[in-house]
Amino acid sequence: MRMTKAIIKKRCKTLWLAFSMLMATGTLHAQSVVVDASVDSMQILIGEQAKIKLEASFDAGKRAVFPFIQDTIVRGIEVVDIARPDTQYLNDRKRLHVTQEYTITSFDSALYYIPPFEVRVDSQVYRSQSLALKVYSIPVDTLHPERFFGQKDIMEAPFAWSDWVPSIGLSLLAIALSVLFVFLIIRFNDNKPIIRKIKVEPKLPPHEQAMKEIERIKGEKIWQKGRSKEYYTELTDAIRVYIRDRFDFNALEMTSSEIINKLLESKDKEAIDDLKELFVTADLVKFAKYDPLMNENDMNLVTAIDFINETKLEVPAGTAPQPTEITVEEKRSKRVKIGLGIGAFVAGIAVVLILIYVGMNIYDLCF
Repeated sequence: MRMTKAIIKKRCKTLWLAFSMLMATGTLHAQSVVVDASVDSMQILIGEQAKIKLEASFDAGKRAVFPFIQDTIVRGIEVVDIARPDTQYLNDRKRLHVTQEYTITSFDSALYYIPPFEVRVDSQVYRSQSLALKVYSIPVDTLHPERFFGQKDIMEAPFAWSDWVPSIGLSLLAIALSVLFVFLIIRFNDNKPIIRKIKVEPKLPPHEQAMKEIERIKGEKIWQKGRSKEYYTELTDAIRVYIRDRFDFNALEMTSSEIINKLLESKDKEAIDDLKELFVTADLVKFAKYDPLMNENDMNLVTAIDFINETKLEVPAGTAPQPTEITVEEKRSKRVKIGLGIGAFVAGIAVVLILIYVGMNIYDLCF
């Protein structure tokens, strides 16, 4: 008998342990989803706003659907805004915590009961706790009606120059562009030729032009600076230009020997022999790197001057040509007319745009 009681007692303990484990498993499964609702202020005045926070925690592998609320939660409580859900991962991304905020308000004073919110996780519905919201009306002192004031008149904004400076500045710019536009249009339509007066200076006689160039070479004294090649190049070029203008053949493109042979046809042989020595020395300096002595450079300069003086054509006094002034008429080119047309078009468009902007700005400031 005792043996039978002991066996029954042992079996009862085993059944109780199994039942406890089963209940614990159910409890853990039921607590895997947690839904909570709260309001940041349980008392508000008419027209004030409050926020309801709806939170749900569940396993990461599940999907939750929050309640869809349109305009009102209950009669008398209006929904102003619904924020986007905020999702956070917990426990090494094994759990999800989702928060949804609703901004509410009310325009009727009363104590409102807000029923539980329903959140569907997978196929199971979970409910939060219910909430309460007390809405108070603004107290009115009916015992002192003299304290009530009517609607105030419309206040005029103070005048500020800073608001008008852009419009004034752009208006002045529009006036300047308008003047430019009119000027360009007048110039575009004006087909009169451009009249210019040009003063023409007479050309110096060949010997005077050559002596002027030799005086420049003499004044620079470049042979004293070790630049003999440059000195003889400039000196012979001055002589060649003089011969071209004086004897009417292109000495600039002839060799030294060709020039001498051409001159020997009709001129003094002694003067030409001295010029020949000058050309020979110049060729040695330019092509054979010959370094002449100081007195040799001076002598060649004197030779060039003597040759010019011996072969020049004397101009009688009082017959030198005087400067003349000529009048030149130039027709306005097609390119200039196109430029004037483009300039007038751009100036006109700029004036129109500025006037539109200034008009809109004045309208905003005044109305």
